[in-house]
Amino acid sequence: MENMIETKSHQDLLVTKTPILNQGNPEEKRKEILNYFRKTWELDELLYDCLNGQEAFLHRADPLRHPLAFYFGHTATFFVNKLILAGIITDRLNPKFESMFAVGVDEMSWDDLNDKHYEWPTAQETLAYRNEAKKMIEKLILELPLTIPINWESQFWVIMMGIEHQRIHIETSSVLIRQLPIHLVKPNLLFKICMEWGDAPVNELLKVKSGKVRIGKGKDNALYGWDNEFGEFQSKIKSFHASKFLVSNEEFKAFVDDDGYKTEKWWTEEGWGWVTYKKCEHPLWWLKEGSEWKLRTMLEMIEMPWNWPVEVNYLEAKAFCNWKSAKTGKTLRLPTEAEYYRLRDSFNIADQPEWEMAPGNINLEYYSSSCPVDKFETGGFYDVIGNVWQWTEMPISGLDGFEIHPFYDDFSTPTFDAKHNLIKGGSWISTGNLAIRDSRYAFRRHFFQHAGFRYIESDQEVEIETDYYETDSLVSQYCEFQYGEEYFGVKDYSKACLALIKDHLKGLTKGNALDIGCATGRTTFELAKYFDKVTGLDFSARFIRIGTQLKESGKLKYIRQEEGKLTSHQEIKLVDHDLGSVRDSVEFFQADACNLKPIYSGYDLVFAGNLIDRLYDPIKFLQDIHMRINDGGILVLTSPYTWLEEFTEVDKWVGGYRKDGEPFTSFDGLKNILREHFDLLDEPRDVPFVIRETSRKFQHTIAQMTIWRKK
Repeated sequence: MENMIETKSHQDLLVTKTPILNQGNPEEKRKEILNYFRKTWELDELLYDCLNGQEAFLHRADPLRHPLAFYFGHTATFFVNKLILAGIITDRLNPKFESMFAVGVDEMSWDDLNDKHYEWPTAQETLAYRNEAKKMIEKLILELPLTIPINWESQFWVIMMGIEHQRIHIETSSVLIRQLPIHLVKPNLLFKICMEWGDAPVNELLKVKSGKVRIGKGKDNALYGWDNEFGEFQSKIKSFHASKFLVSNEEFKAFVDDDGYKTEKWWTEEGWGWVTYKKCEHPLWWLKEGSEWKLRTMLEMIEMPWNWPVEVNYLEAKAFCNWKSAKTGKTLRLPTEAEYYRLRDSFNIADQPEWEMAPGNINLEYYSSSCPVDKFETGGFYDVIGNVWQWTEMPISGLDGFEIHPFYDDFSTPTFDAKHNLIKGGSWISTGNLAIRDSRYAFRRHFFQHAGFRYIESDQEVEIETDYYETDSLVSQYCEFQYGEEYFGVKDYSKACLALIKDHLKGLTKGNALDIGCATGRTTFELAKYFDKVTGLDFSARFIRIGTQLKESGKLKYIRQEEGKLTSHQEIKLVDHDLGSVRDSVEFFQADACNLKPIYSGYDLVFAGNLIDRLYDPIKFLQDIHMRINDGGILVLTSPYTWLEEFTEVDKWVGGYRKDGEPFTSFDGLKNILREHFDLLDEPRDVPFVIRETSRKFQHTIAQMTIWRKK
């Protein structure tokens, strides 16, 4: 195989296996994980060696993504932030970097992509930070207690989380590098492309027999997994026919030549909106020079390899299937996730740790590019795994028994919005968890990965749920708490708080307000009745996406728990709460209250509702908050002071303990911390609230409100 990975040193670095976590000697496993970490870290940095100077780090390869300067620092920051959240470390390495590099990965509407809000460090400054993080992580791997099996509750699960997260970004960063102008990248001998290309084989449909499919795994599984992989789904799949090959550049060119990008009838409504907005006429990686077609690989522009798989987004793949159906008289579409697994499981393909050699162009074992679609054969089909990811018809959702991992609570749930479709099978650069059978990755339908597709013929209709209801139980509870019914005569919490604050707003400049710990955003909207602009911040994207959706559409549907497995469908409309007119005055972003970016400053009022007793460092938050508020501005705090060690170490509690032998309350602590910069405006007030869990179970809590004016 010409131009395959050649040297032993390159092979050792590129070809790795995700560790088996439920067997082996603990000290040997420690060495294995350390080696896996080091190879991951080095591979990540060698990928960035492909960038040609600081301009490449700062260039926005995709207008809806951060520049690569962010991603170079993000993987180190992720380790630090998760280790702090897990209580494994307590001290930050670089608070500024760990705020700047924290958020903005998937293309979400709450990502802050305003270049004016960032002063990106140089690559050398970021590298120095990475070196410091690497040294700290290596020390932890060598010293943390390790027992077998490593599972969700293990400290080493957080280490594995950081490593596998970094491997995701090796792949997604390679896509962004591929989108850079060619002069901003440079050749790298480590990443050699396949040199084989020519005419594509003629595609045909082959039968896939019916059978049972099982998706998901238990927590006793041997391999690291993201939360969306755990749980269970079983289905009996009817027989269908699938294309022998992935759709090649040559096969897709017939759609391009037939004015496929100019013919609305082939496209979904979403797809046609994307085509007309982007004004595209062919796949992103294609370039026409005169009468000749070229293909952009990660680092090169090459003669079009017509027998390589085409790389497109879901919208393009779907349009091709509609066009091909009309041309052939067959009912063609993309497979569902279960149908993909029916094809894959028909051949008992071993999982990644068991490979002697990868059974496809995957895991960086062969090339740093795609290769011909007729190169890797399994049971008559080609590229069942590897070469490029394969789009499916299915938006991702949680499996039965899905649980959120507490240390990465927004890995999956923000994608459970019926807008992110699953991709399966992996690409040439899919390594680690990305290359295992159970991985479940999903991207927005207009998103680009190293992804293509195969089509299937089936008379089985696919029902895609487009009337999306929020199903995250905690988020749904907060939707009900903030926008739902009132219970037991307890008034809406946000409105009750505003009623107590209102008199103190007289004479106050009402420019900008901040609602920190905003949850699903009700108080943010209520404050917008009084202030020109209100920013809602929350640590979890699970909550931020609700406020964002309400801002964008003015409504939201959610599932409310009633009893056992009984639920009801609920709908929020801002107009029903007299909030429809303030949508343009609010914005929502994800942020860490204990490590805010400098841009979150200059506020006339800061509201921190039921926040401080859930922070990992509330004392630091209170010591720093004056820097965010204008002179004469107001700080409003509410909290039931339910201090718990699972959220906050005892030495960082504001109060709720004995000091010098005497009771020291949280209010005592607030006065002690805030008196240097604030005056207390009124005596504390009690504000009750009720959170509904089910139709017969409620939390009735009394928060204390204190109102402070900055000196």
